[in-house]
Amino acid sequence: MNHVQQKSGLTVSPLLVDFIEKEALPGLKVSAEQFWNGFAAVVAEHASTNAALLHKRDDLQIKIDDWHRRYGPVANNAQGYQMFLRDIGYVVDEPADFIIETTGLDPEISTLCGPQLVVPVSNARYALNAANARWGSLYDALYGTDVIARDGDLAPGKGFNETRGQAVVDRAAAFLDTAFPLTSGSHADVTGYHVVDGTERTRYSDIMGNNSDESRPVKVLVADTVAGRTHLKDPYAFVGYAGRQDGGEIVLRHHGLHAILVIDKTNAIGAKHAVGLADVIVEAALTTIQDCEDSVAAVDAEDKVGVYRNWLGLMTGTLEDSFEKGGKTVRRTLKADRTFAGADGKPLVLKGRSLLLVRNVGHLMTTDAVKDASGAPIGEGLMDAMVTVLCAMHDSMNSTTGAVYIVKPKMHGPDEVAFACAIFASVEKALGLPPLTVKIGIMDEERRTSANLKAAIYAARQRVFFINTGFLDRTGDEIHTSMEAGPVLRKDEIKNERWIQAYEDRNVLIGLACGLSGRAQIGKGMWARPDDMAAMMSAKIAHPNAGANTAWVPSPTAATLHALHYHEVDVFEAQRRRHNQTTPTLAELFSMPIQAPFSLSREEITRELENNAQGILGYVVRWVQQGVGCSKVPDINNVGLMEDRATCRISSQAVANWLRHGLVSKDEVISTFERMANVVDEQNADDPLYRSMANNPHSVAFQAALELALHGADQPSGYTEPVLHARRAEVKARH
Repeated sequence: MNHVQQKSGLTVSPLLVDFIEKEALPGLKVSAEQFWNGFAAVVAEHASTNAALLHKRDDLQIKIDDWHRRYGPVANNAQGYQMFLRDIGYVVDEPADFIIETTGLDPEISTLCGPQLVVPVSNARYALNAANARWGSLYDALYGTDVIARDGDLAPGKGFNETRGQAVVDRAAAFLDTAFPLTSGSHADVTGYHVVDGTERTRYSDIMGNNSDESRPVKVLVADTVAGRTHLKDPYAFVGYAGRQDGGEIVLRHHGLHAILVIDKTNAIGAKHAVGLADVIVEAALTTIQDCEDSVAAVDAEDKVGVYRNWLGLMTGTLEDSFEKGGKTVRRTLKADRTFAGADGKPLVLKGRSLLLVRNVGHLMTTDAVKDASGAPIGEGLMDAMVTVLCAMHDSMNSTTGAVYIVKPKMHGPDEVAFACAIFASVEKALGLPPLTVKIGIMDEERRTSANLKAAIYAARQRVFFINTGFLDRTGDEIHTSMEAGPVLRKDEIKNERWIQAYEDRNVLIGLACGLSGRAQIGKGMWARPDDMAAMMSAKIAHPNAGANTAWVPSPTAATLHALHYHEVDVFEAQRRRHNQTTPTLAELFSMPIQAPFSLSREEITRELENNAQGILGYVVRWVQQGVGCSKVPDINNVGLMEDRATCRISSQAVANWLRHGLVSKDEVISTFERMANVVDEQNADDPLYRSMANNPHSVAFQAALELALHGADQPSGYTEPVLHARRAEVKARH
């Protein structure tokens, strides 16, 4: 680090100093002296605890490895295993029943249910697209994906396919019939929508057929069909409008989510519709996680400042990005709120953007962007907390309550959750913020947190705003924790195991028992195949049915489609249905079986090894060569899968486990990686920035991928960050 600066005893990169003092602090009532003194105090207070918690992880793993060497897999002695975990402090006593105490949450967190995006905040274009994904075109989402079949007469083609377009209109009408049914007929039969007012004043009781005394003038939506005039079954579903009678927008609401009917007969699509319905705009990504962690490749001060600068721009509302598309320059900015005339006669203002959350890094990694008084790199999580909260103090268009929402990943057990809360309290003090301004989202993605989830929530009971499952990291940690138990199942087989369902069920049921319903989010994980939207629509409705307020989706288009599920399912009713269900036991949670080595043929072993090797190589090469932390990587069958460090973790741990137990040899792993490097090179042949790995002994990316597999068992908790960061820094140093 050249020309470092001393700030309150800290040694700080000049890039970070300039960002803090010239960009982040101006406009705030926080002086540079206050910031650096506060930052130094946070480091001094928490660095030793951070180190002690990481040492505890290692100590517990050593003891668990020894237990498995002595007794074999958990199934051999399930009761003894649980007793052992309690004896060593891996499993702690549950607290007495309690209800979380978090206050000051936005409705998108507490009372509204809908999709959630996760996006690398390091990429301004992606960050803006996700923030703007609060609203999405249902017509575009249906026409452009396989939700509408793509064969025969419905094939998209080069120009507009009118048959496919009609199928889109029909599917949209079916959605309207489900979410906003008419008293008679279908939205497909409507020839005109009208907002009734003036001399045609109507009482809600006239439409509802009840004895309500409601007699104030109201705006009511009526619809004309060939069979005559009809109304919405629920007149309260009509909440606003804009424009003229023959063209404009009609705003409907169901389960708290809005849909906008765009009436425009001058539009090419609307001109072919009896009403002129040019589009249906649905409220989609209610919340977005702007990610500083798994989807980001940030290994030094330069990278981190880029991450923080984009987050600051989102908070000030000034972030923008320009790019070339179709020979034209496209400029992206944050969308404004949407304003309508309300059905109640008052203005109706709807937020134009997702509520933005920020995911900090976990407790593991350090950064030399800042060094403490002894010259040691500080915990990167300490820096993330201090700087992302500082940037959030500029919030001009995000939280209506002044809350700062930090998603905290990869915490192992309640002690680490309590530690994160203590860090946030210190940051609040350092920056002069009211106590409990910072809210915490608990990623339930590590085995020790899953086993102690109630205690983990209790540790954050005044700050918690969500709990969320993460299947891939959770599986990676399961494999690493049980590394010595025996060879693990193939990845596709693991997904069907009872322990996974127990994990998902425990997350919801414990969250409900702790009072999260109507107060905070209970979330589910990512759909990893962004091109398979028909399959997503069949599968992902299970998440709201399970009682999850939100679930992750890989794109704004996916958010638009997944939003339909929250009209189909009343999540709070699903939560009431599940509230008293029996919580799966720890025995079920710890029940992942081992693979009998003789049960697999050599062909099956080779195929699984090739699949894992290809996935690791395809992800790592972009991470190390280009600093891309999350991307769509073709798998061995050329199916594009969203890959980030969590997917890389499970693949590398699976290979390391089979290597440990002799299903594959070191030479076999190396030769397979060499062979699959050719496949990955071919898949990236059209990328001008790509550098081949096959037959290239100087490929740092290939060396990194192979290191993750050969030495995966030795990585802390099986994480990929130490290897990826070191190798990416090596590439950057060469350039």
